[in-house]
Amino acid sequence: MILNNVSLRPFNTFGIDVMAKALTQVTTEDELREVLEHNRKTTDDLLILGGGSNILFTRNMNGLVLVNQLGGISIVREDTDSVTIRAGAGVVWHELVMHCVVLGWGGIENLSLIPGRVGAAPMQNIGAYGVELREVFTELEALHIYSGELRRFTNEDCQFGYRESVFKRNLHGQYIIISVTITLSKHPKLNISYGAIGEELEKMGVGRPALADVSRAVINIRKSKLPDPAVLGNAGSFFKNPTVSKDLADHIRQSHPDLPSYPANGGMKLAAGWLIEKCGWKGKVVGNTGSHRNQALVLVNYGHATGAEIFQLSEDIMHSVQDTFGVELEREVNVY
Repeated sequence: MILNNVSLRPFNTFGIDVMAKALTQVTTEDELREVLEHNRKTTDDLLILGGGSNILFTRNMNGLVLVNQLGGISIVREDTDSVTIRAGAGVVWHELVMHCVVLGWGGIENLSLIPGRVGAAPMQNIGAYGVELREVFTELEALHIYSGELRRFTNEDCQFGYRESVFKRNLHGQYIIISVTITLSKHPKLNISYGAIGEELEKMGVGRPALADVSRAVINIRKSKLPDPAVLGNAGSFFKNPTVSKDLADHIRQSHPDLPSYPANGGMKLAAGWLIEKCGWKGKVVGNTGSHRNQALVLVNYGHATGAEIFQLSEDIMHSVQDTFGVELEREVNVY
């Protein structure tokens, strides 16, 4: 069913109240094909939405908004050491993580409580606390929006990068993901090298952590730093951590010895949140929006902000970091 003139406020975690000319929700591949065929005939603009957790609306959407709710989790194959599972693109990501943790399948426990749906995970190459999706990713199935052709993408096909993939570059807007397949370990090697996890496990009194302990530690950390979108509108980390030249990093460190950085792609990766905080934005309120008091990287909607207000705040922050440190920030959130 296609609904007309629908508010998108319930469909984005920023809680921005813009209107969609038309909206539909699909739960099966057949429904999806039918909607795509109908849309090809009308030639309306098309926007694919999952959980709406990585998007900022700055205007009304004058085409069709398609909410992907394709469900299901199934085992593709398994042996004594590993299991390969397929999940529908509309499955809530955290629910998939919890499903795997309960069954003792390791590899994505560090990605607990990341908002959004499974279909967005490979598009963003989601990552947290020393782990990225590409490390467990096997393949995905996607429909070409204009031809209806079903295509499988391997790990290599997806051209994963830092918080990006081919679907955010040259294939942007051409495919809709219908399922994602990952391979997990039945004898996982836990990744607790990220400092905050080890510290949290100590607080929890856990000496020999299991999968569930690592997941709970990550959840505790995220809850302590990141506001709940159901309470305070946000899209998690708004900016990517920038990679700069070693020379620039060394120059910044001369006046800021506490600069957090580590080698990456021939340069040095810096903490965007640290840069923003040093520019005085952490906890600052600007009109109806601001930078969160516990995590400068998170921009929030205090209840009545427009997308344009939040976008302008991001612009001001980017200019501030550029002027202060000579570092160019890049938005992680998709802006429409």
